[in-house]
Amino acid sequence: MSAWISPFRLRKAGILGMNERNVSYIARYNDRRSYPLVDDKLKTKLLAEEFDIKTPRLRQVVRQQHEISHFSDMAVDLEGFAIKPSKGSGGKGITVIQRREGDQYVKASGAHLTLGYLERHLSNILAGLYSLGGTPDVAIVEDLVRPTALLSKFSFQGVPDIRIVVFQGYPVMAMLRLSTRASDGKANLHQGAVGVGLDIGSGHALNAVQFNRQVLLHPDTGLPVSDIRIDDWDTMLVMAARCYEATGLGYIGVDLVLDEVEGPLLLELNARPGLAIQMANGKGLLPRLRNIESLKRPHFTPEKRAAYSMTTFGA
Repeated sequence: MSAWISPFRLRKAGILGMNERNVSYIARYNDRRSYPLVDDKLKTKLLAEEFDIKTPRLRQVVRQQHEISHFSDMAVDLEGFAIKPSKGSGGKGITVIQRREGDQYVKASGAHLTLGYLERHLSNILAGLYSLGGTPDVAIVEDLVRPTALLSKFSFQGVPDIRIVVFQGYPVMAMLRLSTRASDGKANLHQGAVGVGLDIGSGHALNAVQFNRQVLLHPDTGLPVSDIRIDDWDTMLVMAARCYEATGLGYIGVDLVLDEVEGPLLLELNARPGLAIQMANGKGLLPRLRNIESLKRPHFTPEKRAAYSMTTFGA
């Protein structure tokens, strides 16, 4: 059977295409002068603090090669942590350490890394190996996110994260991304992670896809994704809505995680969020975007915008 779908059917289903996203929403509602705020993870973290948006605790910023020598002293008391390039994209260059075993650092996969390996990795980050355009970068070290037991059991090795598309300050669509063996423990849909569409009104799973095909069970854990419901959902929507005030960007993707101790945390922001969230939800974005555009009286607080979205776009 052919997998081709006519443009007419896609339009009727309210599917937002890439060209329309780029021209009618990203170019129209996102001031390019604000892009550095979201393309740089360090700037995002500092900005989030100003607007009372929690992020994983920052442990170290490595800006110069000579500062790498301080890394071992900082990490000696940490059980787990994540090293990230500040200007990286697509998860490239991120190294997550789950625990220590003697002088070895252990990843979720069980791989053991030496201090020398991590120091070389920091050096590569500074040299721009993972940055956009290959420009010199900054490395950040932050606390390891430990997801809630409910979510971690659905994911293979990696940390599940939640992408919420926010338009003009209103959360309009959300999905949970679950890492798999195929995605090498990364929550990246293009590499084989499972995308679970979430009801904006409740945080309950609606639909799930892997490689753009519907799935009912996680391919590695075997658990039914329909059982998923996100805790602290109201809080996460308000956090996502607040990112509009923080950045001034009208069309953004907000990536959150749910830590077992700290609760909802902001991971990063994306000024060019992808469109696969529509596949995960089994719904198009256009009707929701147009609903917001048609509002005669916008809601002026993140709490009211989140409440409107829950009521209007809930299943």
